[in-house]
Amino acid sequence: MRERLCLTLPSDLLAKLNDLADRRKLSRSAVAEAAIASFLSPDAQDMREAAFTRRLDRLSRQTARLERDMRLTADTLALFVRHWLTVTPPLPSEAHATAQVKGKERFEGFVQTLAMRLQQGSSFLSEIPDDIPSRKEESDD
Repeated sequence: MRERLCLTLPSDLLAKLNDLADRRKLSRSAVAEAAIASFLSPDAQDMREAAFTRRLDRLSRQTARLERDMRLTADTLALFVRHWLTVTPPLPSEAHATAQVKGKERFEGFVQTLAMRLQQGSSFLSEIPDDIPSRKEESDD
């Protein structure tokens, strides 16, 4: 047995209801009935909670990857600076001008190489496998 129900809706919500009914080729009553049944379903809360949980899990994995990439970037920079400071002898005063010109040329080459890699979509971090254990994981074993 079906009973009639009259209700009033805000015009923007009614427009959305009409649009969905037209797209799905259903009556407005069928769309409203499905929405109300879903809202009143005891599983609806569980389904929403599961959807939130999946989304939070995905965000947690993304955050973990970002943290890993930031750690890797910082470690790479620190190792490079340490190596450069260790192997580069101080320059005599008369060589500073020549070194600045050569340094500018090298930096321009670096920027061009970086620009090419960015245009190609390749990244240094993508070349490093995800399964390399961190120092913390190695010390736990």
